[in-house]
Amino acid sequence: MSQPESVGSSPLFEQAQRFGKSFMLPIAVLPAAGLLLGVGGSLSNPNTLLAYPFLDLPWLQGLFMLMADAGAIVFANLAVLFAVGVAVGLARADKGTAGLSALLAYLVMNASISTLLKLSGSLASTNLGAAGQGMALGIQTLETGVFGGVVVGLMSYWLHSRYNKVQLPAFLGFFGGSRFVPIICSLAAIVLGCIMYTVWPHFQQLIFGMGGLVDATGYLGTFIYGFVLRMLGPFGLHHIFYLPFWTTALGGSELINGHLVEGTQRIFFAQLADPTTLRFYEGTARFMSGRFITMMFGLIGACLAIYHCARPEHKKRVAGLLLSAALTSFLTGITEPIEFSFLFIAPPLYLLHAMFDGLAFMLAHMLNITIGQTFSGGFIDFMLFGVLQGQAKTNWMLVPLVGVPWFCLYYLSFRFMIRRFKFKTPGREDEQEQTTSALGVERAKSIVEGLGGASNIKDVDCCATRLRVSVHGAQGISESQLKQSGALAVIIKGNGVQVIYGPHVTIIKNEIEELLGV
Repeated sequence: MSQPESVGSSPLFEQAQRFGKSFMLPIAVLPAAGLLLGVGGSLSNPNTLLAYPFLDLPWLQGLFMLMADAGAIVFANLAVLFAVGVAVGLARADKGTAGLSALLAYLVMNASISTLLKLSGSLASTNLGAAGQGMALGIQTLETGVFGGVVVGLMSYWLHSRYNKVQLPAFLGFFGGSRFVPIICSLAAIVLGCIMYTVWPHFQQLIFGMGGLVDATGYLGTFIYGFVLRMLGPFGLHHIFYLPFWTTALGGSELINGHLVEGTQRIFFAQLADPTTLRFYEGTARFMSGRFITMMFGLIGACLAIYHCARPEHKKRVAGLLLSAALTSFLTGITEPIEFSFLFIAPPLYLLHAMFDGLAFMLAHMLNITIGQTFSGGFIDFMLFGVLQGQAKTNWMLVPLVGVPWFCLYYLSFRFMIRRFKFKTPGREDEQEQTTSALGVERAKSIVEGLGGASNIKDVDCCATRLRVSVHGAQGISESQLKQSGALAVIIKGNGVQVIYGPHVTIIKNEIEELLGV
């Protein structure tokens, strides 16, 4: 039985990957919300109506405004989505109670902060943003942003895992078990509110300072951001890295319509909904726009290089794999199907890819390309938040001008390295492994057996492309059997296992849960 690719042995990895995948639940909402806001906001914008008068129909504008408002409300309440999403994503069972408790705790925490602001006479009556305050579900409170939601989610998860089976004395028995969790979370949220009231203003100043430090690093800092982001990808920890830049003051702060908005993504969508915006925020160029160059152009060149380097007798077989992976990257910005085709068999290629990605971010920053995104840098977001917003706001025309040379750069460098160092990329293997085409129950059975059997599995979840599993022990895991089920790669660290399948992984997760009776 062959052993999977190991990246060490630390229980921290298992916790980190569960923390990372818990972000996927609220993140999964953003593409749909972004589509509504992108289409509705752009087509109801007064500047758009001046350019396209045929859109100025009352019923049509009403529909677009409805779409824009439906999308904007999601981005305005990201903190509560993350509070509930993190608690639900981390909980191993009784997820509904964990989510409800997190929502209740978030309300109590902000109500506690609001009361303390009133008692201290610090509650701002005007210009909330300048005072570091904002509105959260109708409560005036400190602007803790997504960070506050994540803290509440983590606290609720911890209390839920500790007390969801607690037994109380008989006369209090009704409040035992799951019913006790919302109670203890509410009490803990009062304490958390007091702590946040005392500590958070200092963190606000520190975060503003860190944002200034990132700005001071200039183009080099942008390169490092893109490089580190790509290097964290194989471990599924990239969400932890980029979210603070997207959703907190680390990614910048702007006053928009008198409200303080923090985080590159939040600033972009606030400006998207503001008809007076003439140019999108510069942080969009630093922390987002470089993705379009890599995902729509660079990795497509890598796919072509891998195809041309395949042996003639295998080109037909790998063509389908690479075409599918290339289209997925181009349209949606999901890159794992391509990356895991060469990550473990040719790590130097991945290192080169990470360096190119960092350079792409740096170029986008230098050229002031300000195209935002909801989830990733694919063609859909490129059209909605680049082309439809206009050249003046985004400089979108520079993306293909840079992208075509980037395609050639990836193609030539990958082709040279594959042939020079004889990397066994798809189509160049010495022995071809046969993968099973079994679907449904048979595929699920094969995967469960490859993970060491049902008794070895603690919990199963997934992100955009990978199955994330916690097991009792890694000794019984079979890499060969997992790969026969269609896995592109297997990563294990301690009792945390990641099996990369691609965008259809959610179907696989559901099949496994049905088999296990979860």
